[in-house]
Amino acid sequence: MNPIERMHIFTRVAELSSFTQAAEALSLPKASASTAVQQLETLLGTRLLHRTTRRVQLTQDGQAFYERCKDLLAEMDELQTMFQQPGAQALRGRVRLDMSTGVARNAVIPYLPELLQANPLLEVELSSTERRVDLIREGFDCVLRGGAVSDPGLIARPLGHLRMINCASPAYLQARGTPRTLADLASHQLVHYVSTLGAKSGGFEYVDGEKDGSLPMAGAVTVNNAEAYTAACLAGLGIIQVPAIGVQDLIVQGRLVQVLPEYVARPMPLTLLYANRRNLSKRVRAVMDWLAGVLAAYLAQHG
Repeated sequence: MNPIERMHIFTRVAELSSFTQAAEALSLPKASASTAVQQLETLLGTRLLHRTTRRVQLTQDGQAFYERCKDLLAEMDELQTMFQQPGAQALRGRVRLDMSTGVARNAVIPYLPELLQANPLLEVELSSTERRVDLIREGFDCVLRGGAVSDPGLIARPLGHLRMINCASPAYLQARGTPRTLADLASHQLVHYVSTLGAKSGGFEYVDGEKDGSLPMAGAVTVNNAEAYTAACLAGLGIIQVPAIGVQDLIVQGRLVQVLPEYVARPMPLTLLYANRRNLSKRVRAVMDWLAGVLAAYLAQHG
């Protein structure tokens, strides 16, 4: 039994949490499945599975090895079909992505069923966070990032721009009035957003003609997370400046109201980042092209 076969058996045992079920799924004797995993553990010099009479569970090393095995086995499948005609083989394997919650919820996830229906062997792991993940260290195939990017060693593929808007809750506006001019902001509160707590807020940002401007504003609350940013606005704690894609449903529902539409921040660049053009697998390249198409259509309609 070669190492690839052992890894294939190991992944099935890990997924089913059972040597018996894995052996049945692979039409192997249970002893062969157990021996294959033991040989892998000996080769690697670490325990991959905790075995009890009731269940089989991955160790910490086993979890890390399982993640790498899935990617390697998917690459092997691609190697075996690399000379087939385009369209002859559906995409297979895992693609791991990261993007903001608003982009995921409104622009990407609604269209995922079409991608997965066309490629039933494809698996998508989608992380939604405002934290700037480490693409290489955390094992992402690509990330969608809003705002300026400065990641040495990564390839940047510009996808467009996110339109920015200013919002406040109806309760906030009822209490403080609706600002009509920049001067009116002197009597208003801003929910401050910073990437790292303790950093200085940029204040109220706007574009006047071709010139960028910023206006310092009072505000009792500072956050470093998009969900908290929106929640603070909904709670009536102040005005926020946010990509329209993240709050469009709340505006339609009347839970947020757009203010000062003539004084909005400059549109936010949206960029797809990935590690190496030469080593991209077919499935990753295809999913990135799909993402670019989905977002281009979305931005054209809502931008």
